[in-house]
Amino acid sequence: MKPMKTAIVHYWLVNIRGGEKVLAALLEMFPDADIFTHVINRQAASSLVGNHRVVTSRINRLPFAKKFYQLYMPFMPNALMDFNLQEYDLVISSESGPAKGVVPNPAAYHVCYCHSPMRYLWDMYHEYFREKNFFIRFFMKHLIPGLRLQDAVSANMVDYFIANSAYVAKRIMRCYNRNAEVIHPPVDVEKFLSCKRQPQDFYLFFGQQTGYKRADIAIEACIASGRKLVVAGGGIQKKVMQKFQKAGSVTFRGRITDEELRDLYASAKALIFPGIEDFGIVPVEAMAAGCPVIAYRRGGALETVKENVTGIFFDEQTPQSLIEAMDHFERNEVTFNNRALFNNHVQQFSKTAFKERIQRVLDEKKRI
Repeated sequence: MKPMKTAIVHYWLVNIRGGEKVLAALLEMFPDADIFTHVINRQAASSLVGNHRVVTSRINRLPFAKKFYQLYMPFMPNALMDFNLQEYDLVISSESGPAKGVVPNPAAYHVCYCHSPMRYLWDMYHEYFREKNFFIRFFMKHLIPGLRLQDAVSANMVDYFIANSAYVAKRIMRCYNRNAEVIHPPVDVEKFLSCKRQPQDFYLFFGQQTGYKRADIAIEACIASGRKLVVAGGGIQKKVMQKFQKAGSVTFRGRITDEELRDLYASAKALIFPGIEDFGIVPVEAMAAGCPVIAYRRGGALETVKENVTGIFFDEQTPQSLIEAMDHFERNEVTFNNRALFNNHVQQFSKTAFKERIQRVLDEKKRI
């Protein structure tokens, strides 16, 4: 029997984040797969793609594409036509930008692993473009309706949808009117299971400093209640640091190494997770290190944080609601010290569990 030829389509390869960790696991499953992507920064992605053949679209040749790739979003749906997938039996698209709109061989099977329908086209449009300049807002306002139509139509090119969370599965149904099976993305829980917990008197916020992650809620809550907070992750604006550092209870760390992150998870009183994420890898990493999570009761956190076992929730995206949750946590902190319960809980999000579930889906479809 002829071996199945596999193509993996990923929106862009400019850094290593959650979507790229999914891609890495898929490449381990399909070591002979070819990769198709709009833009690649080979310096950033070399360890990920290894010896795999990588095919890029015309977007990769546009000026400053590796840095300003998102500005070329309106051209990406048409650029997918650069990819000739006629020789492939299995196509797996990794989607939170334009990827699923490729045209496979009619006899091929196309599985889309959807991290999220494009947020900037759908439910988070206003969040993404609120702080952009007038010209970007003007052009996107006129381009978005056509891009939404293209995105919805491209869902017809997919045989089977997989969502990274039940939260995303609901959005896939709303945007594309398609059912999706939920398979949580792989988290490198083993990297954090060996952390030795020695909690200290500070809370932690970790993540890229983008608006929807709502670091401001964690900062304002800790300042108002006199609690210490460490804010770590790239993208912190200088004016934000200057505004809040005067309070004295907030420390900004900026970008940190993996080892520094392990140390923060091991020593933080708890991780604060105030944003709405499609899944949210950070809370799973924290829990693998034995660090409890205080999360806003929306989005993927509802599927990863086990209430009153590995963390607690707050119900309103406000500093006051978070303060009340921290008060509750501190009154019951001793109940979150069972490391075995934490370890058992996070195993369902491991890379091994992810691969087994993906393989089961493919086997059930009798395509591999």
